[in-house]
Amino acid sequence: MADSKAYIKEVLDLVVKRDPDQPQFLHTASKVLESVEPVLAQHPEYQANKILERMVEPERVISFRVPWTDDKGEIQINRGFRVQMSSAIGPYKGGLRFHPSVNLDILKFLAFEQVYKNALTGLPIGGAKGGSDFDPHGKSDAEVMRFCQSFMTELYRHIGPDVDVPAGDIGVGGREVGYLFGQYKRIRNSYDAGVLTGKRVDYWGSLARPEATGYGLLYFVKNMLDAKGIDLKDKVLVVSGSGNVATYAIEKAQSFGAKVVTCSDSNGYVYDKNGIDLDAVKEIKQVRRGRIKEYVETHPEAEYHEGCSGVWTVKCDVALPCATQGEISLESAKILVENGVKAVGEGANMPSAIEAIDYFQSHGVLFAPAKAANAGGVAVSALEMAQNSERLQWTFEEVDGRLQGIMKNIYTQAKKNAEKYADPDDLVAGANITAFLKVANVMLAHGLV
Repeated sequence: MADSKAYIKEVLDLVVKRDPDQPQFLHTASKVLESVEPVLAQHPEYQANKILERMVEPERVISFRVPWTDDKGEIQINRGFRVQMSSAIGPYKGGLRFHPSVNLDILKFLAFEQVYKNALTGLPIGGAKGGSDFDPHGKSDAEVMRFCQSFMTELYRHIGPDVDVPAGDIGVGGREVGYLFGQYKRIRNSYDAGVLTGKRVDYWGSLARPEATGYGLLYFVKNMLDAKGIDLKDKVLVVSGSGNVATYAIEKAQSFGAKVVTCSDSNGYVYDKNGIDLDAVKEIKQVRRGRIKEYVETHPEAEYHEGCSGVWTVKCDVALPCATQGEISLESAKILVENGVKAVGEGANMPSAIEAIDYFQSHGVLFAPAKAANAGGVAVSALEMAQNSERLQWTFEEVDGRLQGIMKNIYTQAKKNAEKYADPDDLVAGANITAFLKVANVMLAHGLV
């Protein structure tokens, strides 16, 4: 039997051989498998049972065409996908993404990550991802409805409350979830509320779901800082984004007494030395659907800067990237470190380049990886499933209390396994190892399936 490093190389070579056109999936698989090498070295049973080969191969990949009619009466055809990666610890769970960039490579990489993120929550959910190359931007409500109905007419046969529970993602918000759920209910002639999460509260969505990712990020970061004796109160925070994650991260940070001085959108960022006025941001982004530059019209002391990367030049104690993938480059990481940043918490999915993460860690910056730090959203989605099963709706306080407990446990377990198998402060490795152990041990218990 090959040693653990050679075994990992064999598995990654197999991935390249089978799917040479999927570089993003290979990249994320490489980083995760390399981080769990110390576990493999101590537990040869995982290699003997070919756990890694099984982990990198989805249990099921579904691809289908989605025909729909636009408002001009012209027929359009899109591709639909669902990658059901792992059901080892529960029903497949993961979002649907509607965006022109969607392809099998992206969805496999996202599904692979989702398995690990979901395992960290400690809740009974597996991992999946799906979507379409359909772009809802600029489409009418009627066009989006017709597309969603056609998409669900195929997808419905592959999902269910105890089989696969999709949610929203990029391009799939409350409107799309509503259309998808309505079509599922119509086809099945059954009110299976638990088949989709991210629903509106009036048809059995969960309270605290919009806040969950942003709040969860701050709960995780606070646990990480508390362990080092660092108080969030009066610390200066730089936050990117102005969507749900950023908005509620700012809200929770301010409730902890921190001073958040930035937020941004795809055009640029605002800097307010007095602290961001969150009510103004909510009015601009959630009510008027405007651009963040409008903030300076009512806050003349604030500054607006074109371009997004400049937000990381603002001096801060804690940086929270909450906007998009790959927003912190190595160059941005160097500036943050030079300006004295103490901690970075990832609110978006994979917002930091690999080189940036390595730079943070090599310079003693506390780093909370997205897989762990932004798991609050999917955690509350799983709590939504539990409420649907009970035919009950919990209070905001009850959901939020459970979320706090989940995020504390994620931190505690990641820290424990980082100390046991890697560097004590390497929460990237700690999170990967924690999730790997949960999934791998259940796979062994289930036998060769």
